Amino acid sequence: MNWLLKETIHLAIQEDIGHGDITSFLIVPEAKNAAADIIAKEEFILAGMPFVKEVFSIIDQQVNIKIFFDEGANVKKGDIIAKASGSARALLLGERISLNILQRISGIATITKRFVEKVKGLPVKIADTRKTIPGMRIMEKYGVTIGGGANHRFGLYDGILIKDNHIKIAGGIKKSVGLAKKGHHLLKIEVEVKNLNEFKEALDAGAHVIMLDNMSVANMREAVEIRNLKLAKNSILLEASGSMNLENIRDIAKTGVDIISVGALTHSARAVDISMKIV
Repeated sequence: MNWLLKETIHLAIQEDIGHGDITSFLIVPEAKNAAADIIAKEEFILAGMPFVKEVFSIIDQQVNIKIFFDEGANVKKGDIIAKASGSARALLLGERISLNILQRISGIATITKRFVEKVKGLPVKIADTRKTIPGMRIMEKYGVTIGGGANHRFGLYDGILIKDNHIKIAGGIKKSVGLAKKGHHLLKIEVEVKNLNEFKEALDAGAHVIMLDNMSVANMREAVEIRNLKLAKNSILLEASGSMNLENIRDIAKTGVDIISVGALTHSARAVDISMKIV
């Protein structure tokens, strides 16, 4: 498992457990074993059980997790997702941390699936953004993929995305793209534009991907037509971004853009309802 993910889970455990679970240590005998069911309290797309297993593995390697559904499965209210067995204290130590993660990541997979279903049959990808909870990005982007979405760049270090503030500081789109090409000839260069004039400038500057930020559907459609007339189809990618929701996503997809990035997949995902009950 990725070292960053392990470190995140270690920090979550330290945050919640600290120097020990006072209540359980007072009430639950050290040698007591137990079993618990992880239960869906509503319908959702399951995502995050590998992280649940990691939580309990760190707390107590003797805890056994038996999972009854695959990642990406549609679980219904009342379904027993998994059964955990082992030290009763360990089960109580890991309960809230594992549920917090599972509820959050399943919520992301669930809303992503809804967006993906809205554009079904159209040649477009639904992608995430960097609008994630600090420290949880690797898990949240995993949830997006389980829901059928695609990952945009992970961080500032693995992709060039020239945004409005970069352009303002550098002195224009053409200059920004030129500087980026000199520095990293192996990476694709994406430029954010907010109108058709900026789009044409980015196109002429040789951007590999152009993000159409908060543009109208009509302007997005025109940008696609300009791209298709000037260049071989898909020689550069067009990404739509800004104020995406379940009501407008299909109309945007019909413009012919290649990617639609949706911040709501992570920043507005509702945690689903899951419980763990000792049986």
